[in-house]
Amino acid sequence: MSATLHLYGLDGSNPLAFLAALGTLRSLSLLWPEERVRLAWKIHGGAWRPMLQIAEPRENALICAALAKQLRPFEKHPALAIGDDLTIDAKTFAEYARQAASEAERDRTWADFAGSFGCESLTRKDKNEIFDTAFRTMAGAGHQHFLKSMRNICRETTAAHLEKALFSAWRYNDPLTNLSLRWDPRDDQRYALRWDDPSGDSTRAYSGSMLGANRLAIEALAFFPALPNGRTLRTTGFVEGQGQGTWFVWPIWETFIDMDVCRSLVAHEALGRTPPNRVSLAAQGVVEVFRSRRVTIGKIRSFTPAQPA
Repeated sequence: MSATLHLYGLDGSNPLAFLAALGTLRSLSLLWPEERVRLAWKIHGGAWRPMLQIAEPRENALICAALAKQLRPFEKHPALAIGDDLTIDAKTFAEYARQAASEAERDRTWADFAGSFGCESLTRKDKNEIFDTAFRTMAGAGHQHFLKSMRNICRETTAAHLEKALFSAWRYNDPLTNLSLRWDPRDDQRYALRWDDPSGDSTRAYSGSMLGANRLAIEALAFFPALPNGRTLRTTGFVEGQGQGTWFVWPIWETFIDMDVCRSLVAHEALGRTPPNRVSLAAQGVVEVFRSRRVTIGKIRSFTPAQPA
């Protein structure tokens, strides 16, 4: 016996929504380990929407209340306590990673996030700072901090934020200031494309973000470790476009898969090819591949609207 939970609020072509779907899969899998929670996608309302297979039917509000309780303690988790940003010297990060490894047998959370944040074996030429994840979009410029924003999001997110992100059309009516990780293409608010300076927009204090989606997307980082490749660091899910910039690439699949299979699928080597190897991917149940380019404006990164690959 099983029940299907339709997450109609999430659009698989939006990088933030895709990450939120994976974060929901991870969170519920850890919350209900005996149920083998699984994820698939189907077309609904003109977009790929995620479906979760769970053991028994539950009301949306009850699921979100359980999720909120599961996610709330992460604000004070040691995985987020290393600083406000990932501008960390190699020695400090190495000690952080050793502590994470020592806890891995009891709880993999710290180790999973340490592996997704960066690696101390590679450092920047002009400093002794680590290379970090390609998901990092800010590092202190404009008072925007990557890890501090995560802690802020963890503290402020409620079950109501999760419910409207997962089950309703996104209205972007949550506070934006210091409560976004800039993984939604909508976050690319350039001054050159607006009538006024977005940094001085007073509405950011109460609207512009989907807080629940950002919170769930944080959990998805555990699926995307960053690994040394020669003299640089490569983040799972990202490809370098031979002069065309850095792209986040992700699959959409129609067959229900669990968290461990999902972790393998998002790292499939066929996703990194241009164009993707559709024969190989179809054999894995993949029906679409999306690509979103990461752009850097000044010292802030954003992601472009996705395109099917």
